[in-house]
Amino acid sequence: MPIHQKRRKFAPERNVIIQEEVERLLKSGMIREVKFLRWLANVVVVQKKNRKWKVCVDYTDLNKACPKDPFSLSHIDSMVDVTVGHEILTFMDASSGFQQIQMEPSNQEDTTFMTPTGIYCYTAMPFGLKNTGATYQRLVNMMFKDKIGDTMEVYIDDMVVKSKKAKDHLKDLRDAFDILDQYNMKLNPLKCHFGVGAGKFLGYMVTKRGIEASPEQIKAIINLKSPANTKDVQRLTGRVAALNRFISRSSEKCKEFYDILKKNKRFEWEEKHEQAL
Repeated sequence: MPIHQKRRKFAPERNVIIQEEVERLLKSGMIREVKFLRWLANVVVVQKKNRKWKVCVDYTDLNKACPKDPFSLSHIDSMVDVTVGHEILTFMDASSGFQQIQMEPSNQEDTTFMTPTGIYCYTAMPFGLKNTGATYQRLVNMMFKDKIGDTMEVYIDDMVVKSKKAKDHLKDLRDAFDILDQYNMKLNPLKCHFGVGAGKFLGYMVTKRGIEASPEQIKAIINLKSPANTKDVQRLTGRVAALNRFISRSSEKCKEFYDILKKNKRFEWEEKHEQAL
């Protein structure tokens, strides 16, 4: 059965952020006003890594009612591995990636959300729906089917154009842009890096020589304070897992941390844990 979420209250400064986002989406034609609705969700305002605010919609209830799309995403490790050994690379990022795909008209009003100034639904696919990743990956796999594994790798809205020889890169880029133009897909220029010898792809630093750990991930562990509770330990093990391939005998070194996370065990941070950290 359709669910109407109870309306949440926001501080005045959050309401300003929400209203600015609504005006932007209305102007671009990505949302429209709704008068007769079935589902109704709240907006959520979250802060991104760059300290800017992002307005999302809480589709928890709608997602529970949606069947899961079984289309599988590519393995990140495999994609990163095959990007190594190329003289020159270009990293590209789609602008508001998911919202470049139109919603099926009969499903648009299922994405209805409330704001302090009105009720709207998406005409383009919003971030936060259960199957957006699978839907987008299916699209880019179809778009770049003749290039993936050869001159391109694509993971949802992250794309890399790779050339074994620098002299071929302009042609490889032209082919990629012809496809982007054919499907009218836009890029975010602030997140694109053209004709470089190394760069970040899916959380790893990719170079001609090989794969390196992301400096941000290393810094995140170095600056980590000793855990004060179980949640902190989970955060620690998660960060170590992200660097697993760069740490020899990782599981053995983290054994003491996993021991703390065993069920029904009281949190105790001892000297042996500090040594392991």
